[in-house]
Amino acid sequence: MTSLNQRASAIKLLLTDVDGVLTDGGVFYGSEGEVMKQFNIRDGMAVERLRAVGIDVGIITGELSPSVARRAEKLAIDLLYLGCKDKPAALRQVMAQRGLGAQQIAFIGDDVNDQKIMEMVGITAAPSDALPQILAIADYVCHRPGGHGAFREFAELLIAAQHSGAG
Repeated sequence: MTSLNQRASAIKLLLTDVDGVLTDGGVFYGSEGEVMKQFNIRDGMAVERLRAVGIDVGIITGELSPSVARRAEKLAIDLLYLGCKDKPAALRQVMAQRGLGAQQIAFIGDDVNDQKIMEMVGITAAPSDALPQILAIADYVCHRPGGHGAFREFAELLIAAQHSGAG
C-alpha cells in the first residue's frame, strides 16, 4: 500500500468543489436577488502556493454561479466547470486535455455529488463538516470545516509532500 505522502507527492492537479469546501455552504441574497458567497482569503493564497510547487488548481461545481466565476478569475483559475452535473465526465475530459492520469489528480469535496469523482482520483480530502459518507471515503479528513480553511489545509499537505519528494 502506498503511503498518503507518496500519493500526494505525485499530484499535479488539485480539483475542488465550491459550496461546502471553498465556502461554508451558506449564501447571501442581495436586494435584487443576486446570490453572493463568502470565500476564505487564505484558500486563495493556497492556490498561489500550489502553483509554486507545480500543482495546478481547477474547480468543478454543480452550481452555475457568477460569484464563483469571479473568484476563479481573481485567482487566475482557468480550469473551471460551472453547473457541472456529471463530475466524472468532467474529470475524464480534464485528464484527456491535460494528459494526466488519475493518480496525478487530487480532489476535495463534501457532498454526495462528489462521491463518484472521489472514487476516481489519486488522493481525496473532505472538510471536517462533510457528509458522513464522504468523510468515510476521504483519504484525508481536514481538521477545518468548509469555507474556514479546509482547502488551505489540504493544499499544505500536498505542498509538503512535493517538498519531501515522496518521503
